[in-house]
Amino acid sequence: MPSPPPESALRPGEDPREHARVLGRVRNAALTGVDPPVALRPVITASWRRVRDSGLDPRGSGELPLLDSADLEQRRAASGLAPLLPLLRARLLPVAESAAQIMVVVDAEGHVLWREGGAAVRRRADDLRFVEGSAWDENTVGTNAIGTSLVVGAPVHVFAGEHWSEGHQPWTCAAAPLHDPVTGRLLGAVDLSGPVHTVHAGTVALVDAVARLVELELRLAHDRTIERLRVVAAPLLARLTGPALVVSQDGVPAAALDLPVPARVALPDSLEGGEVWLPGLGRCTAEPLLGGWLLRPEVPGGVTPDEPVHLLLDLTGESPQVHVTTPSGRWQHTLTPRHAEMLRALARSPEGRSAAQLAADLFGDSGSRVTVRAEMSRLRRTLGPLLQGQPYRIARGVRVELREPAGRPTSA
Repeated sequence: MPSPPPESALRPGEDPREHARVLGRVRNAALTGVDPPVALRPVITASWRRVRDSGLDPRGSGELPLLDSADLEQRRAASGLAPLLPLLRARLLPVAESAAQIMVVVDAEGHVLWREGGAAVRRRADDLRFVEGSAWDENTVGTNAIGTSLVVGAPVHVFAGEHWSEGHQPWTCAAAPLHDPVTGRLLGAVDLSGPVHTVHAGTVALVDAVARLVELELRLAHDRTIERLRVVAAPLLARLTGPALVVSQDGVPAAALDLPVPARVALPDSLEGGEVWLPGLGRCTAEPLLGGWLLRPEVPGGVTPDEPVHLLLDLTGESPQVHVTTPSGRWQHTLTPRHAEMLRALARSPEGRSAAQLAADLFGDSGSRVTVRAEMSRLRRTLGPLLQGQPYRIARGVRVELREPAGRPTSA
């Protein structure tokens, strides 16, 4: 099912100046508990609810902390986004400069890695601390296109009074998330921002189209990697007997012997070779190859139905982690914040949750079911048979432990 088209903050033919005035009245009413003259869009209402629950002051909370130069360079390298910059610049920077806006690229946590555009608008952004090294996630600055798109996993347009922070009212912004098309991992987001008078209803569609183009380029590059790995794997598998699977560094199969080919194998965060337990394959021997791994499962088909499995969802560290323990071995994987929240909801509901229920759990809006289904598909590719559908639930017989930041571990 195709995703719905990106929603602009402006309706066709709407006067931006009048709409900005209406949004100002709506914002003031909402913040003071008075019935607003018109309702905010659902994506903005849900974001405001999240930000209000976090206790963020709409008047601002002083200067934003900045990454130092060493941390910024480290995040740029770790993001994997640097090779995408030429394409982003070619497609978006001319638009940004002609529209008196800036192009901004952030990592998955919302840190501004690159910011480019005309000198005049960059100076105005400096006044907001909207600079390289600043954090632009919802928890830090409230509702904005960058931070909100990272939360909902979809393109977002935020205009004038839709911003949570008082200082952001004179701005408009349109952002779209960037995902690894193979693993589904959130890489970051790309954004066009500028003074409120530079708003255009088509900006969010443009940003989304370029983000999808970038993901297509990533897919094509990955396909070339898989083809090279197949060339390496062919003579190797010809000499082997018994089940074997050759996968890329991100777990995509390139070749198989006497084994059903999965869509993807979720490899642990650190894999050094030797014995390892993997979802859907069970205990394997892993051997490094140029550009990937040779996996030799001991039991084709992976976990047996009567094999006890313990799943620990640990939310107490810097990054959420899932740990799986079976008699055959252990496995650990770092989750995205979105996937951690989804797994948390399932851990608290052994009977399962529908897409509409998960959308309400995560976004306070059951209308985000398309986003939930896409993210659940990615999460099920990671956890394999440990997650089931219709409704979404953790497989029966799996003992679940949920470790929350505040308080003792709880079991389900």
